[in-house]
Amino acid sequence: MRTPLKVLIFIISAAIFEFLFFGQEADNLVCFGMHCFSVEIADTNAKRERGLMFRASLEKNKGMLFVFEKEGDYPFWMKNTLIPLDIIWMDQSGQIVYASKNLQPCGGTDCPATDPEVNAKYVLEINAGLMDELGLLSYPQAGVLTP
Repeated sequence: MRTPLKVLIFIISAAIFEFLFFGQEADNLVCFGMHCFSVEIADTNAKRERGLMFRASLEKNKGMLFVFEKEGDYPFWMKNTLIPLDIIWMDQSGQIVYASKNLQPCGGTDCPATDPEVNAKYVLEINAGLMDELGLLSYPQAGVLTP
């Protein structure tokens, strides 16, 4: 069985499991192998501009998934972000195309942007250090499940 199909089957199974055993609608999930993150979706300009700004914390198994209408080069910055983040850029199929670790908060007016200089459709923000701790880059492709 092809790996993307295995990932998709795993994601759907995880969503069904959560729905059946926790009695609620399943969250949006992004999975790297067995490591899944429940993500908030930033799929409008307003949500993407706000991102995780002004948040004092982020649970370990949570994140924010930025979803763009089409693949493109999407630089990110840490202006008004209060927590360090790992950021992963993925293409239409969930293939990791770029990653940046341990980006630090920036409260000033001159915050540098991280520009992957590659096209991506999705960008995932998670707590800094998780990329290494969970070995996420050893999974070349993520499963992205959103309603």
